[in-house]
Amino acid sequence: MKDRRLYHSVAERLKKQITDGVYPPGSRLPGERDLAEQFNVSRVTIREAEIALQALGHISIKTGSGVYVLGPGEKGDEGFSNISAFELTEARLMFESEAAALAARQVSEETLAHLAELVEMMSNREPEMEESAQRADREFHLAIAAASGNRAVQYVVESLWKIRNELHEVREVHAAICAVEEASERYSVHERVLQALRKRDPSAARQAMQEHFRRLLESMIDITEEQALEQLRRESTESRERFLNGSAFGGSS
Repeated sequence: MKDRRLYHSVAERLKKQITDGVYPPGSRLPGERDLAEQFNVSRVTIREAEIALQALGHISIKTGSGVYVLGPGEKGDEGFSNISAFELTEARLMFESEAAALAARQVSEETLAHLAELVEMMSNREPEMEESAQRADREFHLAIAAASGNRAVQYVVESLWKIRNELHEVREVHAAICAVEEASERYSVHERVLQALRKRDPSAARQAMQEHFRRLLESMIDITEEQALEQLRRESTESRERFLNGSAFGGSS
């Protein structure tokens, strides 16, 4: 099995161990290094498998604490609050790129026509059409996941989109990107994915989707840097007003 598909197998084996009671609800999974040795895979593969199991609601990844098994009545959303926009986009890059590769092998003409309509909707930057463009963006990615023919992959992608839409911090980052994003850029990255699907080229579809998310990550870095600089400017202005222009040095000696 190729390395990029190993996490599927590891996730299934981990899930079976959880189901069999090897790791009961509330227990903490071994660290990445230990699991990597147990399954004879890389730590990156373990991380990908854990992301998949979290999206499916079997475990909760708590940054700085560990990975914990969830009980039948628990929801995985508690662990979602610790997921950053960067982590989510990295996970989407992994799963949606493979979904695109799978879809390229079997996508129907009907689905391709629907994807073309969605891409066209995303090209519209009229203010009153922005909400429709955002919905088209989401539907485009979910349609590709459905076209992969793998229900587990589809479920994971839908779960990742749920996190993207429900976490306030993640929504804020995406909103900031959408505010400065050019319609032509949004159109072109999705059009390249569509063209690869039309050619029934899995490798090109994977690459086009990866490029889409890499550009998204670059935009996130630019936005967060600007936000950090703006916060620093505000703090500097407040300090100047307080300590230099205010009363701190006022009055007579």
